Amino acid sequence: MAHRFSFTAALVGAGLLLAPLLGWAQGTVVLTGKVTGRLSTDSVAVSVRENPLDAREQITYARLDSKGEFRMALPISGPTRAELVYGDDVTNMFLEPGNQLEVRFKDSDLAGSIRYKGRGAEANTFLAEMDDKFVENDGFQVLPDNIMFYEAPFLSFLDYRRQEELKFMESGAEGLSKAFKDFVQAEITYSYANDRLTFQDLREQVVATEGRLKMSPTYYDFIKDKALIENPAAIRSGMYQEFLLNYVHHLATSSGKQRNDPDFFQVCYDLAKSNLSGAVQPIIMGRVLKESFRFGHIKQSAAMLEDFRSVDNRSQYYPVLKQDFETHKAFAIGSPAPDFRLISSTGDTVSLRQFAGKLVYLNFWRTTSGLALRDLPYAADLAKQFANKNIVFLNIALDENDGAWRQLVISKKLPGVHVRSSGGLRSAVAKAYAVQDVPSYFLLAEDGTFLNTRPKRLSSRAAVDEIKESFGKANTYSSTVPVKK
Repeated sequence: MAHRFSFTAALVGAGLLLAPLLGWAQGTVVLTGKVTGRLSTDSVAVSVRENPLDAREQITYARLDSKGEFRMALPISGPTRAELVYGDDVTNMFLEPGNQLEVRFKDSDLAGSIRYKGRGAEANTFLAEMDDKFVENDGFQVLPDNIMFYEAPFLSFLDYRRQEELKFMESGAEGLSKAFKDFVQAEITYSYANDRLTFQDLREQVVATEGRLKMSPTYYDFIKDKALIENPAAIRSGMYQEFLLNYVHHLATSSGKQRNDPDFFQVCYDLAKSNLSGAVQPIIMGRVLKESFRFGHIKQSAAMLEDFRSVDNRSQYYPVLKQDFETHKAFAIGSPAPDFRLISSTGDTVSLRQFAGKLVYLNFWRTTSGLALRDLPYAADLAKQFANKNIVFLNIALDENDGAWRQLVISKKLPGVHVRSSGGLRSAVAKAYAVQDVPSYFLLAEDGTFLNTRPKRLSSRAAVDEIKESFGKANTYSSTVPVKK
């Protein structure tokens, strides 16, 4: 699970677009520096995301001279997170208008060797030290071991982590800007809140040897705190946005809705609209829309997107969401799944169409993925449970090494149909299904349309019930897809 100082790309730089709304100062950051050692690349870059709902980055490049030195000036619209990129190495930064930062690092170790001087150095040094103390320390992470806890010890762990983070902040953040302090405080607050809110669901997914953990009656009382939900000072925090998204998910499921219900995202959208306010409201509504585009239904997504125009009066987010809708509607529930022809472990040619009339559980994996390998025993159990049912488990390996893949499938006598597509995530079939990581799963209806683009993991105890409930649902969902004339 991503922790508060290790942002997912979609959340970095939320501050830029919000700056005009909140009255933040706009300006320029000047970044100079030097890379020591033998240079493995000829440039450095700083990446910032202007729009919290847009995956595209604003990237500023600077070429290294013969001494490994560089200089760049980049405009920012307010305090924001950014990423310093050198080759394949990346480190996080916090930038404010007027910063004049000097950075130095070794060619072979960007994150571990970086040092800051100048205006803005204190905040970035603090951030790097906090990252090293808490993010890189597995003892402070929910995964892999702490997720095994029961309620009381898990809450003790979260409380201890938060106390240690607050102590670290109090001892080292004196003299830093209010914007940075607000940001760090929000990251601490909402990493706690988010991990507590999602614990029950995450534990159910990961701990396959037990059923869903029953929580005490007061476990979720903390989300009744209005100040936790409405916190303008936390708007820069990606973790705050992530918490609010999970908050509306929780409200929806608490009302009896399940993620595979046809109107789940419509309910989440309405809850975000009625329960949130201020600058963060359209962001969370937009996040729900993006989920609906990826996992929902075309007609409902289109209707919500049209409604969003009245919320987004300045058209800050609508154009991005409209483009995202057009990109993902091919993967909406009820849309036809792309066909393919691949060679199986037995040497036969296998196509998706040959399984017409059957439920198809697609599993994209590779032999070098620990998570994918972890799910294999559970895949075997599922195959046994549904041996006489109208379903096929189709496993697509994104491996370059044909021999290693074939040997594993044959020696382990892996059940189901096994095919391989060379090229990894760049292969045609991976691109056709927009697979960005493995394992990735898809559940296809008997008519070859998408039934669930985010089914329960093979290792989840809930996967069995989900599959049982999926038989015969094809007409229900494909009827929502507009007929092409």
